[in-house]
Amino acid sequence: MSKADYYELLGVSQGADEKELKSAFRKMAMKHHPDRNPDDAGAEAKFKEINEAYEVLKDPQKRAAYDQYGHAAFEQGGGGGFAGGGFSDIFEDIFGEMMGGGAGRRGGGARSGGRERGADLRYNMEVSLEDAYNGKSAEISVPTAVGCKTCSGSGAKPGSSPVTCNTCGGVGRVRASQGFFSVERTCPECQGRGEVISDPCSDCSGQGRVTKERTLSVDIPAGIEDGVRIRLGGEGEAGARGGPTGDLYIFLSIRSHEFFQRDGADLFCKIPISMATAALGGQFEVACLDSSKSRVKVPEGTQTGKQFRLRSKGMPIMRSKDMGDLYIQVVTETPQNLSKRQRELLEEFEEISSKENNPESTGFFKRMKSFLDSLAD
Repeated sequence: MSKADYYELLGVSQGADEKELKSAFRKMAMKHHPDRNPDDAGAEAKFKEINEAYEVLKDPQKRAAYDQYGHAAFEQGGGGGFAGGGFSDIFEDIFGEMMGGGAGRRGGGARSGGRERGADLRYNMEVSLEDAYNGKSAEISVPTAVGCKTCSGSGAKPGSSPVTCNTCGGVGRVRASQGFFSVERTCPECQGRGEVISDPCSDCSGQGRVTKERTLSVDIPAGIEDGVRIRLGGEGEAGARGGPTGDLYIFLSIRSHEFFQRDGADLFCKIPISMATAALGGQFEVACLDSSKSRVKVPEGTQTGKQFRLRSKGMPIMRSKDMGDLYIQVVTETPQNLSKRQRELLEEFEEISSKENNPESTGFFKRMKSFLDSLAD
């Protein structure tokens, strides 16, 4: 019976590069692995063919020989034997995924010496704008897993200690035979720790940690902005059986203020003024977050939307001595619930008003009239 073409087995073209070959092999190996096809008698044979194809095509010299002579290049001692170990990186990826691992080799620090690192925790904290301005020290209560004092985090009953795992001999990994090769995976008995608890602690049930509410102090620096994250190293969840502790991340949000809106280090405030103050001019006082008062002078003829800038009356800038500014925007309030006399005075004022008194509205309606005239033409 003739052998199947290696390129067809992997589903790639003859010009496929190393990355394409590796990706195709990984996909086909996972698809035809015997463990995933227990009821398919031909799965193991197919799996071996895929392995053989990849072993040849991934080696530039073997691939060149195969491209020129086909399967004949490896018959009668032609060099087609398997060197072993060439697939270790790919097989570890494959079987790690199939067995729920996948991070054993590239775990990014999930374990330290076989001990699991505790989880990082998140705490959402809301502060007032005044607190963000002045800074403060606050206490928070965080329910978390802490090291068990009874067993000192070992998980073993006092007077006893963890023992070496018999399944893996203390290395935390075991080898499993998969046909003609072996695959190394995390020990299912000790979950990679290399130790097992034969006599667990009664207070933590062998976990080496218990749930407890902790009170922590948090320093909020002056000028902190909404959405900033504060990290408290080592204040997260304790690791199982003496593993490293995770971190606590505090996510800050700033409550809406009754008067001020914030944009970076600057503050904005809208203040209503009377029609008379806007027309005749005047002044008013505004309270600032530094507990001072600032006087704002309104010139005669001030229009709605006019902004006044109060320098250095905004928010502190973190890690700087500089301050933002406070912008006051005035909004002219139209009088309501007029008395008969007030109405008479306003009507009289309207009658004696000239174009110079209302240049903006006069100019607008003049331009509007010109526009309408142009449409009529």
